[in-house]
Amino acid sequence: MAEKKRLFTGLQSSGELHIGNYLGALKPFVEMYGQYDSMLMVADYHALTSLKDPDQLRKNIFDTVADYLAAGVTPENAVIFQQSDVPEHTEAAWIFECLVTVPFLMQAHAYKDKVARGLEANAGLFNYPMLMAADILLYDTDIVPIGQDQRQHVEYAREAAAKFNSTYGQTFKEPQELIRAEVGNIPGVDGKKMSKSYKNTIPLFDSDDAIRGAVMSITTDSTPVGQPLNPQTDIVFALHRHFAKNLPDLEKRYQEGTIGYKESKELLVQSIIDTIGPMREIRASLSHDAVSKILKQGAEAARARASQKMKDVRKKIGVTL
Repeated sequence: MAEKKRLFTGLQSSGELHIGNYLGALKPFVEMYGQYDSMLMVADYHALTSLKDPDQLRKNIFDTVADYLAAGVTPENAVIFQQSDVPEHTEAAWIFECLVTVPFLMQAHAYKDKVARGLEANAGLFNYPMLMAADILLYDTDIVPIGQDQRQHVEYAREAAAKFNSTYGQTFKEPQELIRAEVGNIPGVDGKKMSKSYKNTIPLFDSDDAIRGAVMSITTDSTPVGQPLNPQTDIVFALHRHFAKNLPDLEKRYQEGTIGYKESKELLVQSIIDTIGPMREIRASLSHDAVSKILKQGAEAARARASQKMKDVRKKIGVTL
């Protein structure tokens, strides 16, 4: 039997999730991670570039793990760990930083975008790509699942690997990105891309009433009940595509004019609740101790792999006598 390729992904919580996060990130990951030797890292040190609230960071760490466990990820099928529990990450990042140039790091789109949005231009944010490269390269990663806008992160990791390999000899595998574009942009209640920054989200793990309130606020046109609706332009139908059990029948009713927007929204509410109800139950049952135990076990497995790689790295760069 062929050995599974290794998949690595970094997880960073940015607060309460919405169904756009679920459809665009959690669900695709759950559907694919079992095909690989998967590693899920909670990127707590990366978060320090912008988050300076210890209590919020602790909450984010718990929430990130709980969200993925609720969505269906199991510690039996993936190594789930905190970045800060494996000090080899920051050690490897320093070594990579000594191999790349400042002009090279200045090309980072993410750095320029965040500074343009007013985020402090601290050194951690500037060096972020090399810590991310260390995250990926320490584990001989084959596959990194990312969004289209994150392609440069993997390119930076490949460049760091190539720089090290050309200087000290073949050591690091050059990873490949896996871009899942088929989900596309999930529309929010106003038709724009669903995003907390637009305040147009439908919550994932909130109450039924909160979900219902968000769905019923979706913007629609003024077509009266009894007239055909256009499934190609309707925001409600765009969300039905991800949740409806019998989409062809629903599309037929749209075209025939036998359904109005209110009923369509009510059907969407029920479809969303039916889908995420079991996940909400799992998430509510997760204790702090249970999550801490999973992270501790994951740290042991990750550290074993990372420390072995760093033994080789230290020897090659000359710090091991």
